[in-house]
Amino acid sequence: MIKFRDYYSLTEGRKPMWLKVVVGGMVMKIRNLSQQIQSEKDPKRQNQLISQQNNLISYIVGLGIGVNSKDNQLTNTMKKGFIGKRGK
Repeated sequence: MIKFRDYYSLTEGRKPMWLKVVVGGMVMKIRNLSQQIQSEKDPKRQNQLISQQNNLISYIVGLGIGVNSKDNQLTNTMKKGFIGKRGK
């Protein structure tokens, strides 16, 4: 068994802080969209909200794949894509 100090110093599985913040913000937005979808009566508006929700989920999945595979190009593309979408 390893000591806590050794366990704490392991770098495996640690994610960058920007990634934690961005994904946390996206999760909050997804939960908000989920509540809006449930309360919306118009099916057309529901589909628009579901589309927004799926878009955010796709970014989370892309970031997870890019960071876990250590593919910096994919991670940077996903990061730029999300920031570009927010600016519009």
